[in-house]
Order: sequence, then structure tokens, then C-alpha cells
Amino acid sequence: MSTTARDIMTGSVECIGENETLEQAARKMKDLDVGSLPICGEDNRLKGMITDRDIVVKCLATGGDPRTATAGQFAEGKPVTIGADDTIEEAIRTMQDHQVRRLPVIDGHDLVGVVSQADIARNYPEDRVGELVEFISY
Repeated sequence: MSTTARDIMTGSVECIGENETLEQAARKMKDLDVGSLPICGEDNRLKGMITDRDIVVKCLATGGDPRTATAGQFAEGKPVTIGADDTIEEAIRTMQDHQVRRLPVIDGHDLVGVVSQADIARNYPEDRVGELVEFISY
């Protein structure tokens, strides 16, 4: 049986609320020692992902105020996700197709974790890890 997203994901993922500020998101990233957070709506549904880079490039560098800009303002389009029971190969294809390095893992409508490029690399055949990075990075 193939390894699934559920097998390799980082569980217990914390969201940033869509109405919380980017300053709150940055503090939460610091406290959790992570570079991205899922953005969850008031309906507890995934709205997108926000990264530390988004905060710097899309807010600070354009003169925005992270104390008033909300995470929801940066949730662009439909979030790219992976199903909890999808295979590592499907996760790689999704990352490659959408040029992302992290995928929220969904079980039904519930966010249950995140799979990162690093999670896959740790669980992928050692002789193919370089190929994995190349696929996702281009």
C-alpha cells in the first residue's frame, strides 16, 4: 500500500483567522517556529495560506500596515490542498502543478495537517530526493 499524506503530514496545525492581522500571524509564526499558516474563516473552512514572505513582500514592501491588514486579504483564490488519503506521488504532482512547497491536508472539509516538501523528502526514496526538489522548484 502506498504512503499517504496522512502518514507523513504534520498534524495539529494551527490556523490564523481570516480577520486576524498580519502582525498576529507573524507573532503566531514566531511562537510556533513556522514559516506559514493556514488561513481559516469564521466558518472554520480553509481560505488559503499565508507565509512569512507574503507578509514582507505583499504587505510591508508595498507600504501596508501589518497591524491593520488581515490574513484574509491575502487568501488568494481557492486554496491548493491534498486529501488525507492521497498518495505522496499525488502530493508531488500537486506541488509541481501549482509550484507550492506546502499543502494543507483535508479530510472531508476538515483541515487535519500540512504536508511540506521536507515531509515528502524525509519519506521518499533517498536516491530520488534531488529529483523531487527539482520537480517542485521549477
